[in-house]
Amino acid sequence: MKRSFKIAAAIGVVAALGLGATACSGGGSDKPIKIAFVMGAESDPFFQAMKVGAEEEAKAEGVTLIWQGDPSHYDVATQVPIVDNVIAQKPDGLVLIPTDPNGLQASNDKAIAAGIAVANVDTHVADLSKVVTFITGDNGDGGAKAADAIATKIGYAAGNKYEVVVGLTSATATTNVARLEGFKKAIADKYPGIEIKDVAYSASNPQTAASNVQNWLTKFPKLSGIFAIDGTNASGAAAALQAKNLTGKIALVGYDAYPANVALIKSGVFTALIAQDPAAEARLAIKTLVAYIKSKKSPAQRDVVIANVTLDAKTSEADLKKYTYVAN
Repeated sequence: MKRSFKIAAAIGVVAALGLGATACSGGGSDKPIKIAFVMGAESDPFFQAMKVGAEEEAKAEGVTLIWQGDPSHYDVATQVPIVDNVIAQKPDGLVLIPTDPNGLQASNDKAIAAGIAVANVDTHVADLSKVVTFITGDNGDGGAKAADAIATKIGYAAGNKYEVVVGLTSATATTNVARLEGFKKAIADKYPGIEIKDVAYSASNPQTAASNVQNWLTKFPKLSGIFAIDGTNASGAAAALQAKNLTGKIALVGYDAYPANVALIKSGVFTALIAQDPAAEARLAIKTLVAYIKSKKSPAQRDVVIANVTLDAKTSEADLKKYTYVAN
């Protein structure tokens, strides 16, 4: 399996700014650079893998990293005060992973108005016009890959009818929205016999996700497949199917290569997992912000999309290990 992330050009743009590693911030000031990083649910393995990348790049750049997020809840109400607290610490840069595009817009703009360079990573606010960079995975493609994996598992045949459901964390988080749109489009274009019977939300809580699946199993006895649109929904769905002894009987395609979920591919609990590279996203965000803070020059390429990889039973052990999210 070939790993083909679309980040080389963006890294080249940063390097082309001609900035030495020992250059001072603020156009010649000796003030050390401080970068804040605010995510959704801090305990989520996706964000823990991001933390690894952020810490590695902060160390390489010689900058101070402030890492803050709600311990476990993915929600606007908890994220806004965290951003306010970070702004009060007067960092030079902020990497923000908005839990809602509109709900975090004011916080995003407040940071920029305070003279803080802002990057959006993974998800984004509604108006990106003033951010330095936006870095994310290819979410529409991930949704399409999930549709393909489910169709293959259920032996999709034209003229037959199939029922599937989708588990999400949020109705508005831009990653969830794009993945669902990609999933729906692939079904409409290639698998019209598949009907999405329901969607449900977990707020990044695997127990809630498991409860959603349990409800679906009762409500839809002919259920053929589940698309768990992020890691916590994948974990919850896997637990629910195993509890009902339905391993391999219902196609389960999840998102994110959590270590525990990757281990369930070979046993057939997961038909496939769509893996991202959260550490690469975080490293590039830190690198781009530091370059901007030192030079005040915007990157030539503001928006960066990093490709996904599909992991399934045919994936080699070496590649499964390569793409599994690593935490400290």
